Amino acid sequence: MSHATSLDHHQEDRNDPQFGKASIGKLAMWIFLVTDAMSFSGFLLAYAVVRSTMDWPQPSDYLGINLSGFATFILVCSSLSMVLAIDACKQKNRQQMLNWLMATIRGGVVFLGIQAYEYTHLVHSGMTLAHFAHGNNLFASTFYIVTGFHGLHVLTGVIYLICEYRFARAGHYDQGDYNRLEILGLFWHFVDLVWILVFTFIYLL
Repeated sequence: MSHATSLDHHQEDRNDPQFGKASIGKLAMWIFLVTDAMSFSGFLLAYAVVRSTMDWPQPSDYLGINLSGFATFILVCSSLSMVLAIDACKQKNRQQMLNWLMATIRGGVVFLGIQAYEYTHLVHSGMTLAHFAHGNNLFASTFYIVTGFHGLHVLTGVIYLICEYRFARAGHYDQGDYNRLEILGLFWHFVDLVWILVFTFIYLL
């Protein structure tokens, strides 16, 4: 039975014209993501150096870890819905593809809304980009720079998702050509993965 299932999967792969192929768009996205990963690595490395050489507040005393943990969960779920949208495109199921793309968009919007709410709360409590009323100002600066840089990526991803959603509604993916959705998926999964690292370094450690 398992052997027959394996043969079915291999047959399906052979019938998929995009299986095992990397388009120019995918290669370009991978190159962009590698360079972008270097930017995030630089920010997190600088954060680690600054934190290790200075008197640093305990993040849990000032940051909304529970709320940001919920935002993390939402973002992870949106990554799953992105995978399901691509799978629906492969199956040429337009309605399911649209539903999952919309779920991904909503996940990104909710994440941004939570981040905006947290920023507003922190500013009111005396934590701005250049000033931290309870200690080292660099704690506030590094927090806003790193999380803000990631938030800009989420905003870009949401706009990207909305554009592709409109193309999907117009029937551009009805033939099952999911290459562009996979490129979008690469970016969105990267944003998700980076946030897990940012949340761990900034909020939990």
